[in-house]
Amino acid sequence: MARKKLEDHPTVVQARRRDRTVARPTEPLDASWLRQLCLDAGADDVGFVEIDRADIADQREDLSAALPGVRTLISIVSRMNRENIRTPARSVANLEFHHTGDHSNEIGRHVVGELEATGVRAINPAMGFPMEMDKFPRKAWVVSHKPVAVAAGLGKMGIHRNVIHPKFGNFILLGTILIDAEVSEYTRPIEYNPCLECKLCVTACPTGAIASDGHFNFSACYTHNYREFMGGFGDWAEQVAESRNAHDYRSRVSDSESASMWQSLSFGANYKAAYCMSVCPAGEDVIGPWLDDRKAHLTQVVRPLTDKEETVYVVPGSDAEQHVADRFPNKRTKHVAMSLRANSIDGLVEGLPLIFQREQAKDMSATYHFTFTGDESRQITVTIRDRELDVSDGHHGEPDLRITADTRTWLRFLAKPSLLAWALVRRQIKLQGSPRLLRDFGRCFPS
Repeated sequence: MARKKLEDHPTVVQARRRDRTVARPTEPLDASWLRQLCLDAGADDVGFVEIDRADIADQREDLSAALPGVRTLISIVSRMNRENIRTPARSVANLEFHHTGDHSNEIGRHVVGELEATGVRAINPAMGFPMEMDKFPRKAWVVSHKPVAVAAGLGKMGIHRNVIHPKFGNFILLGTILIDAEVSEYTRPIEYNPCLECKLCVTACPTGAIASDGHFNFSACYTHNYREFMGGFGDWAEQVAESRNAHDYRSRVSDSESASMWQSLSFGANYKAAYCMSVCPAGEDVIGPWLDDRKAHLTQVVRPLTDKEETVYVVPGSDAEQHVADRFPNKRTKHVAMSLRANSIDGLVEGLPLIFQREQAKDMSATYHFTFTGDESRQITVTIRDRELDVSDGHHGEPDLRITADTRTWLRFLAKPSLLAWALVRRQIKLQGSPRLLRDFGRCFPS
């Protein structure tokens, strides 16, 4: 009887009628049709990657969780206006980032709506933010757009870690659409890297995050450029909480910094630099003026950024602090707390390569055995030698220092190093070897 009543319900009757007249498209979807759908929605370039592609294997589990049954990723490129990104006026650059980001999200939303109307399940994760902040500071994003774009043949990563499109250069933002259908033809990576290895990004980066040998100091970039995002905002909030009164707050945070934080909260968080993108001459549409007159490019594009008077946010004792002092007399540093703070041992292990300061380790050669107990049990070996870091599970080789620590105590110690003496006395952290090696270890991961 209940079954009969359900079948007679007007919504069910209408759905049954529609199912007979509107069928899901025959798979696979035609690649030319799907590409045109994305271009008509406003995309500047499009590529397709099958879910089984080895290039995105490390994302497959997360993508399948976001859209069960996902079979194809649509990578879309939105071109930015170059001069808006190049100007020293970062308000102009941030406006371009925000509007192009909104445009990319609108493209994804439109395409998803069109596909959904034909019976294809699809989602469009955000181009940038919002993200799954309950997972922060570990992986908070649904999809890593850059590896998908490279797999889709929409460019290659330059030494500045931005995707360089063969035509538009690195003046692009990326989006990804997940669909539960196959496509008739998938795109493949391009055969060359548009990066010219001109090293202008190395010259322009105010924090020294990009090295000429290809090394990338993630924490240096993150600490400054993302000052008004995520962890940087958390550090600012703690300064508000710790201030005794308005006068004490103003001694910590300038009026212009308070106004900038207000602007980020009101109109979208602002990037502090992104100069690596600004100066990049790669890409068919971009390279002409640089080829014609490299000196003019240096004078008109690079030097206004390197000579700009501004505050660069650095962690005390970091490579970035020394880089600013050595290279940029017009820039001043301001000490801030390390905002990539681990809240689990797994997060700590993932984060060590991101916050490692190799110049602080130039005279080091040491092996550490860590044994974590309590809430999380894990053993790791950390080796620092020749400015290189290696982190591996388990204990390997003969250590110079053995560290056994209660998990909660160690994580508190990372946030507040002054707790070390108390933890040692209470035997919640135990050392076998010279304590000097722990000090040297901390120098490589300043907080």
